[in-house]
Amino acid sequence: MDLSFRHIRYFVAAAEAGSVTGAAALVGVSQSAVTEAIKSIEHQLGVPLLQRHPRGVSLTHEGHHFLRHAHAMIEALTAAGRTLSAAGRALTGRLGVGVSPMVAGYFLADLLARFRRTFPGIEVMPSEDRRSFIEHLLINGELDVAILVVSDLEEKAALAFEVLARSQNRLWLPPNHRFLKRDRISLFDVCQEPLIVLTADDYGDSLTRIFRRAGLMPRVLFQTGSVEAVRSMVATGAGIAIAPDIAYRPWSLEGDRLEVRGIADPLPALDVGVVWRRGLERAAAVDHFLQSCRQGQRPGHRAAD
Repeated sequence: MDLSFRHIRYFVAAAEAGSVTGAAALVGVSQSAVTEAIKSIEHQLGVPLLQRHPRGVSLTHEGHHFLRHAHAMIEALTAAGRTLSAAGRALTGRLGVGVSPMVAGYFLADLLARFRRTFPGIEVMPSEDRRSFIEHLLINGELDVAILVVSDLEEKAALAFEVLARSQNRLWLPPNHRFLKRDRISLFDVCQEPLIVLTADDYGDSLTRIFRRAGLMPRVLFQTGSVEAVRSMVATGAGIAIAPDIAYRPWSLEGDRLEVRGIADPLPALDVGVVWRRGLERAAAVDHFLQSCRQGQRPGHRAAD
């Protein structure tokens, strides 16, 4: 039997949240990743752990038993991590970490918290800016490492990276939108509706290239660097949006509902990764930070040395 810690963590999140959607929001991955993880565990165990219903999920009798074991496994691994972290307490130094705006909102806090727990003697100095400027700072040695959208890195010859999470781009819709009744939604269909464009981390430029390659011109109503603004405008029916799964939440700040659907045309994924300068001998703090990132790695990772 091959049960991964990640799968177990997703199952616990679904059991505690009472829904796949809620679990995906808790662990910061797509709903499909949570669903596949639970199916994998159920397949290996040969019993159903969750009962699906319109309002979410609930534990089966077997699910209640497995949840107790899952909590015990997580606690054991956490205890092991605390023991190992004692070795890192003696390390000291400083680590400059760059991050771009959208990535900061969904990845930075968790990564830094994990690193600080293990290496409290290393002073982490985070800095937020545009991806292109962060790349410049890495190359010049003004930053040690960065967490960025690596799908469109400009300086790949000078920078190495590892992908921490791969996020699909999907269509965000208000409730009762006519597209929700369709089996197939294309980029051409999207162009018939007012489009709210997320510009954070050069995402708007990526969308422009997608439409241009398809020979289409979207009806852009509004462009904003705020994910929350996109969420609110879509939820209230001002328009629709294409955005990455890492940013999706089913509710706006005002409490309005959003729906999400796939697009029939192939869309490139958005990769978030840890980036450092090639060629130079890495400082010990950088190596430890990379290892910490790998331990919290999300589905879809790959390396690019």
